[in-house]
Amino acid sequence: MALPRPARALPPALALAALLSGCTPAVTVDPAENAADPGCAPAMVAVPERIGDHDRRETTSQATTAYGDPTAVVVRCGVTPPGPTTDPCSSVNGVDWLLRQDEGETWTATTYGRDPAVEVVFDSGAVASSTLLTELGSAVERIPAERRCVDLADAAEGL
Repeated sequence: MALPRPARALPPALALAALLSGCTPAVTVDPAENAADPGCAPAMVAVPERIGDHDRRETTSQATTAYGDPTAVVVRCGVTPPGPTTDPCSSVNGVDWLLRQDEGETWTATTYGRDPAVEVVFDSGAVASSTLLTELGSAVERIPAERRCVDLADAAEGL
């Protein structure tokens, strides 16, 4: 029995719709505790569409984004700004980042001296930290810096 003409056209139309809408599901990301902070909006609107070889993906939470399939980078704005710390701090194009290795090739970079703070969890095997922090810098600098990282010599001078 032959299907009516409109029914025969439905499978190709559905396949085309799936292709055009993208088959990659949204990345599930828990929002940061202060994701609704209005200071996140300018930074999140300005994040790049691509980091390295990874395209930006939709996420399930406010003030978040992700890159890569599989996910190589997750960005969350609105994390609690870190206080003084002895964690390594790197300044990349005027943005200070605290860096912490979590496990294996997974790292967390958190902005220092900005409120709200931005946290980036990334796979260093999929994207170099230098590429990542450079490409996110112009978006993150839309949150004004209130403090800067200091090294041991700078801290000793203040005593």
